[in-house]
Amino acid sequence: MKTKTNKFCQSCGMPIKKDPKLGGTNSDGSKNDLYCSYCYQNGEFTFKGTVKEMQDFCKGKMVEQGSSKFLAWLFTRGIPRLERWKS
Repeated sequence: MKTKTNKFCQSCGMPIKKDPKLGGTNSDGSKNDLYCSYCYQNGEFTFKGTVKEMQDFCKGKMVEQGSSKFLAWLFTRGIPRLERWKS
């Protein structure tokens, strides 16, 4: 059975194709395609904050890399609906 490949990190929302490592890693070193390598390494989340803190962090990174504040807001507003943050 083939697993569904995600186009976006299910923690931060970044397109997986923009991740230099094309995905995070599980504790056994295997590839994890649910999360990007910035969010998930060795089977653990690298960011330990709340969903709101993740949104603020991502907005800051996007603005730092040249996006407008509006675009940063637009692209991060869906973060609470991603798999990691669903309760």
